[in-house]
Amino acid sequence: MTTERDTWLDPLRGGERGPDAKGMFIWVLLTAGPVWDIAHGRSHPLWLAWPAAAAAAGLYLLTTHYAFADRRRALPSLGLLAAVVLTAATGFGDNWLYLVIMLATATGIAVRGRILPLLLFAECAAALLLAVRGGAGLTDAAPLVWGTFTAGLIPAMIVALWAAIDELKATREELARTAVTEERLRFSRDLHDLLGHTLSVMVVKAEAVRRLTRVDAEAAGTQAADIERIGRQALAEVRAAVTGYRGRGLAAELDAARTVLADAGIGAVVRTCPVRAAPEIDALLGWAVREGVTNVVRHSGAAACDITLREIDPVEGDGRLLLEIRDDGPARGKAPGHGNGLTGLRERVRAVGGSLEIATPTDGGFLLGVSVPYAKAVLYDKEEQA
Repeated sequence: MTTERDTWLDPLRGGERGPDAKGMFIWVLLTAGPVWDIAHGRSHPLWLAWPAAAAAAGLYLLTTHYAFADRRRALPSLGLLAAVVLTAATGFGDNWLYLVIMLATATGIAVRGRILPLLLFAECAAALLLAVRGGAGLTDAAPLVWGTFTAGLIPAMIVALWAAIDELKATREELARTAVTEERLRFSRDLHDLLGHTLSVMVVKAEAVRRLTRVDAEAAGTQAADIERIGRQALAEVRAAVTGYRGRGLAAELDAARTVLADAGIGAVVRTCPVRAAPEIDALLGWAVREGVTNVVRHSGAAACDITLREIDPVEGDGRLLLEIRDDGPARGKAPGHGNGLTGLRERVRAVGGSLEIATPTDGGFLLGVSVPYAKAVLYDKEEQA
């Protein structure tokens, strides 16, 4: 499942791309050895040598192409490549032995499963026999055998690794879709629980208002006032529920920020004061931490980041909370405050009567400041009554 660390570090992982056929085509240059022998008159008859070299190059390119496009079609061409390479290396010797390394590379790309080690060992044994048959000693043949083995093993490991990564990505996307579906169902259930009974009561009282309007205006007014009170209460409950879906709260986001900054190699210093903010303010501050730290990770190039939360303008009842996120990175090329994330954050801050500051201090770096109202007395009274 997608973890919080994955969510934060996704911007750092752009541009991932696995191996493809084009990246493996370069090893067709190993046919330069046979071509060298042919050009210098060391491979006869020429009418057979030239077609053998061309066939080896063509079959290697074809096998590599099919290995990434349709692997089932790669196996027949790999068999033909093996037949051409081993026959030509046996008949001509010398630099034709380099084709065995090319064959091992194609094998590592095209073959999967338990049969791959067996094929690689067989090709290593064939390389050893061909080298000894050509007059080389075991010491001289060792580099050829080792080159054959690694030429097949390394591409196989790379392809297998990227196949596993693709499977993990597909699993992660499927889990994410499942999580979204479950969250939608939970959201629907919660809204039904919140509004089902409340709306039913409001309908009943509205019917009472309609009946009493001509009979008892005072009683009708009382019922209308009840409708207003119930509607306001329902609106507050819905806002609180939606706030829970939009953010996880300040404490959780600060913990996530410490983790992601450490993973990005950025030193983090977090200073907070003890506060008990209302749920919507707590969620908003958490959102600000997420947006600010995301910008630090993605754009700042900073080595350190300071996150500070303190109370300003304290009075007996209400006050304000100031959240500041500052980094020591170089000056940004883009004008501050124009990103979609910061624009959305600015709108949310204004909706609660707060203010947002984006600045580039004279001593360098970048500063994001969020100031929001802090209704201490009201919050504490509600908690004591509960």
